[in-house]
Amino acid sequence: MRILLPLLILLATLAFALSPVLSTGFSGFTADQFPVPQPDPPIQPMGLTFAVIWTVIYGWLIVMSVFGLLRRADAPDWAPHRPWLLASLVIGTAWIPVANASPIWALVLIWAMLGTTLRALWLVPDRDRFWLQGPVGLYAGWLTAAAPVGTAVVATGYGATPELWVHAAFLLLASWIAYAVARFSSQPRPFYLVAVLWAVLGIIIDNVAVGRWLFAGLAGAVLLVLLPVFARHVRDFMRG
Repeated sequence: MRILLPLLILLATLAFALSPVLSTGFSGFTADQFPVPQPDPPIQPMGLTFAVIWTVIYGWLIVMSVFGLLRRADAPDWAPHRPWLLASLVIGTAWIPVANASPIWALVLIWAMLGTTLRALWLVPDRDRFWLQGPVGLYAGWLTAAAPVGTAVVATGYGATPELWVHAAFLLLASWIAYAVARFSSQPRPFYLVAVLWAVLGIIIDNVAVGRWLFAGLAGAVLLVLLPVFARHVRDFMRG
């Protein structure tokens, strides 16, 4: 019985990683999913940002789940986070088909993924930082950006205006969540923060490319606020 939960996490991780391949994939909400088409939302990072970080997240989670099954199956300090991470992975496996069918239900699922993953991150032990905290942190950090981004796109897709201000509000929400997690965490969380910073950088590049200087400037300000926090977490991580 001690290997049941680690085994389920491995299976759920593999299903999660294979979901883009076994489904039709997801490259963003399409124009026909909204009353108001969203061809290039200001808050959405450039496309390459998604491909790069999801490749790392999927691969690192697989490594983590194999290590957890083979080397930490009966480790007491690995037990608390496992139910929460399993819940997030199971929800995540269904996310792409749901997102292609219903943006509203996609939001429900992605916020559930974020909540369960943040809880899992909160419960990971201080040891095995590269084996456990790293992949869970990167996953949680990207969801911290993705949930508000998706919500902003859906909101303006259903008519919320003005678009720039709605998207700005959700960008600030994402940064507030990231700052709060970093501020109140009992452990350094550099991997969590680097995922958030990666998303913000993707937003800056996308907006600069099309000349949306105001939104690019807001995203740049968010980056400048979070960078010193990230530097402190990196410093504390290296000391630990």
